[in-house]
Amino acid sequence: MTALRTVTVDGSPVHVLESGTGPAVLMLHGSGPGTTGSGAWATTAQALGTSWRLVAPDQAGFGRTPMPAGSRGGLRLWTEQAAGLMDALGVEHYAVVGHSMGGAVALALAAARPQQVTHVVAVSTMGAPGAPLSAELDALWAAPADPLGARDMLSRLVLDQALVTESAVAARAASMRAGAAAFASLFPPPRARWADDLTLSARTLAGVRAPVLLVHGAEDRVTPLGTAALPLLEHLADVRLHVLGRCGHVPPLEHPHDFRRLLSCFLGRERGH
Repeated sequence: MTALRTVTVDGSPVHVLESGTGPAVLMLHGSGPGTTGSGAWATTAQALGTSWRLVAPDQAGFGRTPMPAGSRGGLRLWTEQAAGLMDALGVEHYAVVGHSMGGAVALALAAARPQQVTHVVAVSTMGAPGAPLSAELDALWAAPADPLGARDMLSRLVLDQALVTESAVAARAASMRAGAAAFASLFPPPRARWADDLTLSARTLAGVRAPVLLVHGAEDRVTPLGTAALPLLEHLADVRLHVLGRCGHVPPLEHPHDFRRLLSCFLGRERGH
């Protein structure tokens, strides 16, 4: 069963997609304009079936989750909100899957909550110490909320341009327009400071005790393999990296079968499979 609901976290509403039963998996979306928890993960959640309890929130400033009063966003807020959401749901132990910005949040959450987080899957992740703001990510954060902006953004996200369909462009443009006001406050120029905010220190990464699976596209231009994923291998105690060829920034969309297989196998370790 799939349900959409709103959960109050530290006095603020968080919009959440939930599906399935079993061990809990928190799924955190990335930072592109128009991104939502359901938009990023609904297809993956449907394909994974009911073996896990999947929790995919709109993070603060995205989708239907507003920015808490007095906050400007950032890694600390998103990490604390993610932890607070799982506390509010009464979940004591959970895996975390994060894409791009969500990967940095997932790693930060694992460091902050080592007793709760059992596994981390960081997909096309941000967070590596010293990782620069790529020109592609700069362009994504600056994309205007119209069909041209949506098309340009999607074309940068994926390697195979056949995935940039008219329906995908229209859906993303609509989502971008709906969230334009909130998103405008998240990553204003100069944008390098927001990429810096999403990098984790060596000390924080050393605090990640859960096993980590990094999934990355070999042709990712938004968070390039060499600056985003490879440096993390030096800092994480229990880590493995899977690189997908012919893949850009969105493995769940570009290689859905391979991605689901990787996810199922890695999360299945939690269940003794």
